[in-house]
Amino acid sequence: MVFLALLASVPSVWAEKSKKTISAKESRASALEITEGDRAFIELREAAKRNDVARAQTLAASLFNYPYDDYVAYFRIKPQLFDSAGGARADSNADSQVVAFLNQYQGTALADRMRNDWLLVLGKRKDWSRFDIEYPKFVLDDDTQVKCYALQSKLAQGENATKVAIDARAILLDPRYFGQACQELVPALVSAGGMTPSEAKAIGRAASEMGFDTMSRRLGGEDPVAEIVKAAKADPAKAFKDFSQNASRYSKENQAVAWGVIGQFLAKKLDPNADDAYRLQQELGYNELLSTEGQEWKVRAGLRAKDWMLVKNAIEGMNPAVRSKDPAWTYWYARALKVDGQNEKARENLELVAEQYNFYGQLAREDLGKSNQAPARTKVSDQDIDTVASRKGFIRGERFYAMNLRFEGNREWNWELRNMSDKQLLASAEYAKRIGLYDRVVNTADRTKQEHDFSLRYPTPYRDELAPIAKQIDLNLAWAYGLIRQESRFIMNASSSVGASGLMQVMPNTAKYVAKKIGMTSYTNDKLTDTNTNLTLGSNYLNMVLGDLDGSWVLASAAYNAGPSRSKSWREKLTSPTEGAIFAETIPFHETRTYVKNVLANATYYSSVMHGQTQSLKQRLGVIAPKAANASELP
Repeated sequence: MVFLALLASVPSVWAEKSKKTISAKESRASALEITEGDRAFIELREAAKRNDVARAQTLAASLFNYPYDDYVAYFRIKPQLFDSAGGARADSNADSQVVAFLNQYQGTALADRMRNDWLLVLGKRKDWSRFDIEYPKFVLDDDTQVKCYALQSKLAQGENATKVAIDARAILLDPRYFGQACQELVPALVSAGGMTPSEAKAIGRAASEMGFDTMSRRLGGEDPVAEIVKAAKADPAKAFKDFSQNASRYSKENQAVAWGVIGQFLAKKLDPNADDAYRLQQELGYNELLSTEGQEWKVRAGLRAKDWMLVKNAIEGMNPAVRSKDPAWTYWYARALKVDGQNEKARENLELVAEQYNFYGQLAREDLGKSNQAPARTKVSDQDIDTVASRKGFIRGERFYAMNLRFEGNREWNWELRNMSDKQLLASAEYAKRIGLYDRVVNTADRTKQEHDFSLRYPTPYRDELAPIAKQIDLNLAWAYGLIRQESRFIMNASSSVGASGLMQVMPNTAKYVAKKIGMTSYTNDKLTDTNTNLTLGSNYLNMVLGDLDGSWVLASAAYNAGPSRSKSWREKLTSPTEGAIFAETIPFHETRTYVKNVLANATYYSSVMHGQTQSLKQRLGVIAPKAANASELP
């Protein structure tokens, strides 16, 4: 039941068309048939992913009349820029081909992707003059390595190292995306005097916390607390006990960061000692030397222990880039301020997130006494929809979706959405609805700022199939839709990397168990992608975990994603009754934590859209009391 990355799976893009839309698209209907050329194109794409130069050249040569000549050219050139391991090749001699491509396809999504690739090559080559010409043209600017090369270029040209380091701190947050560029930037900043060795070690420590030990040494050299990091990852309770006896052997700085690391891994185990470890760190200081994970789990440890002073101090000590990237920290800071008696300042912070239509925006509105009713609907005309339907990126996107090339389809679709007005976004979402691309309906409508249509943000396809199933087992329909929206975005044939399938992302073993329990005697796993079968099995399983977890939507949502035994284990580790929002925020698994918050926020708006009723997210979250984890037969 895990969403994860969807694998080459799409709905029928021609489902649920209006008669007008069908007529307008009839001339392109034949384009949806997969041809021999399409198969060669898909094979070319795979060769390009492997950076197989010879195979890509051969396949590209066979596609000289293929309609998507830019993609054929891109897939031919791209393998020349990277080695078989995916690293940029400084010795690539494809510059003239890249320049010709950028000139020919200027302003397209694929040209921006090509420029991204080339910037990695130019950075690897240290060709800063060419890099600096191309970098301002990189529209999306969403590659951490490219950002690190841009800062390397500034250093190389003599820009003040302290100023460059300020920019670096805002992007060096997640070692998974550092690549070679960021691993070079950090020691260069230390050499130039813009970053202290302690800061470099802290960045390296963040990599070590994630298991990137070689990267850690490249970033910060040998770390005096490296062994403590290793011990905390392996057995944080033992590390806590051992370091309590040995802390005096270390400098004040190293004691602080060690307690921070131990606190992080205790918190991820929901160990109450996490609060004590972080308190010791807080007394010593050096908050800025904690990793992003360390800073965030410091807040969560305080929440779990109801230690509001630690929550307040932890958020105030966060890297501003960490603090600003998630509304959670503004919301919980407001709550901590309120406990501290700073009611007006608390209200000001709640107002900062109250206009956001997400989990914490909903909680903030309730705290302010405001409604969580869906906003007034902005309607679009057929003419508005027809205007956006002719956009090249949408037409190309449809074609790629039909070929099961979701990555390329999303690239083309999303490129068209840039700089659109809210009205244009809603027209685009309505167009996606007419052609049955419900994931694009949701993702497109989700971008509006002032004018909204929550029937598009929270659509209810397959209602004729789902509503009777939910009614029969007394399952809340809004919650079921909230879960499907998070699981599959209504992609009928969605499949995850762990084998979950269909609208409700049901695992094969779970499906067999549920089918047997409800008497679906004819069930076989090849039926799991059938819409009615998937909805029946998924809905019944959701209802089963709800009953198994005492009617708690928080626990049941977590169980649907991570399994009932984990949900029960997390509840068992509570030391006192805890509000559902705190329980959700302190779920140890990042994916499940995000999942639960999104499912329940979705359910609140689905109920408003379907019934026109003001909903309370806090009521849905409830209060969760500790309870011994009993065995469950549910998979």
